[in-house]
Amino acid sequence: MERVGQPTSQQAKSDPAAEPTVTFSTSAGFLKRLVDAVNSLTFSSYQSGILYLVGKNADGGINIHQTNVRKPMGIATKESGGFVLATAGGIEQFENSLKAGQRANGIFDGCFVPRTVHFTGSLDAHDVGVLSDGTPLFVNTRHNCLSVPDPVHSFRVHWKPPFISRVVDEDRCHLNGLAMRNHEPAFVTAVSRSDTVDGWRDRRRDGGVLLEVPSGEIVCEGLSMPHSPRWHNDRLWVLNSGEGQLGYIEDNKFVSVAFCPGFLRGLAFIGGFAYVGLSKPRYERFEGLGLDAILRDKDTEPWCGIQVIDCNTGACVDWLRIDGAVSEIYDVAGLKGVQTPMAVGTQSEELLNFITFAE
Repeated sequence: MERVGQPTSQQAKSDPAAEPTVTFSTSAGFLKRLVDAVNSLTFSSYQSGILYLVGKNADGGINIHQTNVRKPMGIATKESGGFVLATAGGIEQFENSLKAGQRANGIFDGCFVPRTVHFTGSLDAHDVGVLSDGTPLFVNTRHNCLSVPDPVHSFRVHWKPPFISRVVDEDRCHLNGLAMRNHEPAFVTAVSRSDTVDGWRDRRRDGGVLLEVPSGEIVCEGLSMPHSPRWHNDRLWVLNSGEGQLGYIEDNKFVSVAFCPGFLRGLAFIGGFAYVGLSKPRYERFEGLGLDAILRDKDTEPWCGIQVIDCNTGACVDWLRIDGAVSEIYDVAGLKGVQTPMAVGTQSEELLNFITFAE
């Protein structure tokens, strides 16, 4: 097991007593499996306001780079090798501005910089995707719809569930997850079919639905706070978060493959394995979910991190665990072709001086 302690923010780096530290630990094979399959990984934590990028350091050990971002949420990779990130006030498109063989700070072979930022205002955007023409698509949770950036307005409505009567600034069903297929939105998850403000909170235990886009047909219902639907190997996968389950949909039913000890959000398939994000539940908001009873029955505590699940057996083959001040993460994505990634946030002084040009 490899263990490394890191501060939770730039402030803590300059003043170790300012904030509590965070400890990362991994199974012995986590980094090798990651490097062999995809080279590196990124995950978001809106709770800490940090985007994490995981790769290997110069000595072959694990390196976790932290970038301050205002409420980082959904992550979607782009064919260019960059990624789209939903944040507190916008949709940011990051690109790796390094050429082959270049290194940032003499170490990083991937330096992801926000080159296009669309300011939306506070929409509580969750999952994101990328359309075939490169346009970002995002789950606009406050307005119960899928949206795209608009050159004049905060957003343009792309699609809404049929049970939502109108687009209004009221989180009614808590639309959150998005599965893309062939560069088009294919499925979404919602905590309920409620059409009244905050109505989803009364349906958290078993009101969750998975919908097909654009038909709006319900593919599966009776879920507990579902998140992170993903289309992988001709199968629709989803996290039944309120019960800590990774599974897939078959004949309109949820088939559980694995239980992970946490509230699940964030799912990526890398090298034939599922990388699942775990968070510690906020009991004042999520109390009464089936996850409570399951954790008691298994005599275990919830934890925060990423578990690597064998999709065939349901076994956890590797893991990254986070202890300390950070207890929630939202999304997980693989970064292909980069071994040691870093990112620069829009509020960083580094961004003003990181200048590259196209020849």
